Amino acid sequence: MLGVDVCEFGGQVLELLWLTMCYRGLMAEKEEKSIAEEGEEDAVLNYTPPALKSLQEITQLDKEDESLNKYKQTLLGAVAIVGDPSLPNVQVTRLTLLSDQAQQPISMELTGDLETQKKQCFTLKEGVEYRVKIHFKVNRDIVAGLKYVYVTYRTGVRVNRSVFMVGSYPPQAEEHEFISPVEEAPKGMMVRGSYHIKSHFTDDDKTDHQSWEWNLNIKKDWSG
Repeated sequence: MLGVDVCEFGGQVLELLWLTMCYRGLMAEKEEKSIAEEGEEDAVLNYTPPALKSLQEITQLDKEDESLNKYKQTLLGAVAIVGDPSLPNVQVTRLTLLSDQAQQPISMELTGDLETQKKQCFTLKEGVEYRVKIHFKVNRDIVAGLKYVYVTYRTGVRVNRSVFMVGSYPPQAEEHEFISPVEEAPKGMMVRGSYHIKSHFTDDDKTDHQSWEWNLNIKKDWSG
């Protein structure tokens, strides 16, 4: 991970590059507050990021500085990416629950009609450890401070809210991947049953890039 001295070198350009490339190394954190849509605000960080510039603006800054241009190229790679303007800048394509105890990954495709996900119901065995894996694309401009937020409800009552810090990413032709830290499914007779989950892929500016809903059954065994 780049150090503070490197981030400060070159002024606003390198500060923004630090925000873009180094921020993805932050560990995911749990938060107890609800998303803004639920009527509450996230915790305010002491650090105030610089105004986000487009990828084109970054590549045009200090063009005469050969060493800085090489440094930007190292961090950003090939930047000649022309995204489809009709597509959103950030697209979540797939979410998967990974568990060593599952016979196969529990996966949902998110490129079609998201309304159909409301009817999908997945099964998770109680007490198992699992991770959340997200595939997503950044099509045009750098996106800063991506977060995966999911709020869990049971019989209409909110029982949990989790936030995973995904990081900051540049556009590229290939999909990005994020894998969360290990979580443990609840266990016991009282927690078995059906849960409704509202998922949000958002960022530091509270832009809701993608939202979808789905259902999860916690059972004594994979088969019920």
